[in-house]
Amino acid sequence: MSTTMTTTKRNDSQYKNDLRSHAGNGKSFHPTFQPRFDIWEGDDELILYGDLPGVKSEDLNVQFENRQLTIHGKVERHQDGGETWFCEYGVGDFQRSFTIGEAINSEAISAELHDGVLTLHLPQTDRVKPRRIEVKAK
Repeated sequence: MSTTMTTTKRNDSQYKNDLRSHAGNGKSFHPTFQPRFDIWEGDDELILYGDLPGVKSEDLNVQFENRQLTIHGKVERHQDGGETWFCEYGVGDFQRSFTIGEAINSEAISAELHDGVLTLHLPQTDRVKPRRIEVKAK
């Protein structure tokens, strides 16, 4: 069984243009990162696993509106003071959006954050779950 889901991808060329336009103008630039997600489909639900290293639950906002699931938050710098030599983790705001099909029970969506991984449970509505049809003998 398949459940409709699409994701909004960041336009990398737009991101690079934003970096260039802010370079050297003296204004601070706060890029918005797009975290990576794995999507798994089981018999009863979709599960999304998102890598959010260093994110605190109070800095995380998950909303569902008009079939759009949006994950937004921020990552703070891990070390204060000193000089950063090399940095691969994004620091700043992040956002990711998914368009969810009608086969998902939006009232039952749940989320948990554990060890930097956000897990979103999107249960399917009963009408799309597989069911066994009883065969009556005559």
